[in-house]
Amino acid sequence: MSAIIDQTESRASLERRRGFALLSALALGLIALTLFGAANGRADTPLADIIELLRLRAVGEETPKSLRLALVAVWDIRLPRIAMAILVGGALSVSGAVYQGLFRNPMVAPDILGVSSGAGVGATLAIALGFPSPVVHIFAFSFGMGAVALVVAISLAAGRGRSLVVMILVGVVVSSLFGALGSLIKFLASDDDTLATIVLWLMGSFAKTGSWTNVLILLGVTAAGFGPLLLVRWRMNALAFGEEEAKAMGVNVLRLRLVIVTCATLLTASSVAICGLIGWVGLLIPHLCRFVVGPNFQILLPASLLAGGLFMLGVDSLVRLALPGELPVGVVTSLAGAPLFIYVLCRSAKRWS
Repeated sequence: MSAIIDQTESRASLERRRGFALLSALALGLIALTLFGAANGRADTPLADIIELLRLRAVGEETPKSLRLALVAVWDIRLPRIAMAILVGGALSVSGAVYQGLFRNPMVAPDILGVSSGAGVGATLAIALGFPSPVVHIFAFSFGMGAVALVVAISLAAGRGRSLVVMILVGVVVSSLFGALGSLIKFLASDDDTLATIVLWLMGSFAKTGSWTNVLILLGVTAAGFGPLLLVRWRMNALAFGEEEAKAMGVNVLRLRLVIVTCATLLTASSVAICGLIGWVGLLIPHLCRFVVGPNFQILLPASLLAGGLFMLGVDSLVRLALPGELPVGVVTSLAGAPLFIYVLCRSAKRWS
């Protein structure tokens, strides 16, 4: 018995050390890539100038004339976009991590309950009606949250103790329904320019979202969604043992599910509403983090947040700096994520065989 306890404690200690090492590496990687992205663009900015600009902004001193052009390029253009990429990647990754834990399936993505399809319909409708960008964001967020609310309401009414299975099935149906509505709106679009705008939004991009106002809005929503998940992370660990075992540990399973779905939907809907549809991040990144640090949400949640932000920032830096012209970031995440996930899946299959 003591040998089993020692082995369990040794494994837990190893996972903690791995988690600390991963979090440290991810944090350093984020800092390095942020400085790299801030320094490089159509007009490169020396790192010393960036550090001086940040110092001046921190102490509230006036920017000298020699640094005003760099101030516009770095502070007004590059840093908001960098912050947006980090927040979106982190939000999508955390959302995927908690959904994979809730459904006890590492193949689950944040849009399993129809939030992306709903947000897509909202944005498509707003663009087709000619509304300005802020209204498009509001429509996308509202329709995304509404789609998941519809899924939860139907699953609670029809679940009868099988709500998770019913929730997934209803999510598939609602996603298909909203997908059809989105296709109908695009078919009825009044002109080619409107249709092109809709298609570009659906592919996902940070090109027109990088403002400090959008960053602050997304930061507030991300904090509102991530904070409660941190508070209930040990209860999410209990769900891994099954519903009955979690109830025996004093967990209100139904309430916990609603908290997880609400927070994860808030994270995903806000990201999609501002930046469009960006796939694979919420599926692939938490899956890889779980390989390294294990399923413990005390480590998995912050690891997913940092890893998702680092991955998204790396992809956005690629489309902004390395490629001729700027591809939509959602296209690049799909092109990079699908082959990588197939590779991870094949390696996992070898372990299982």
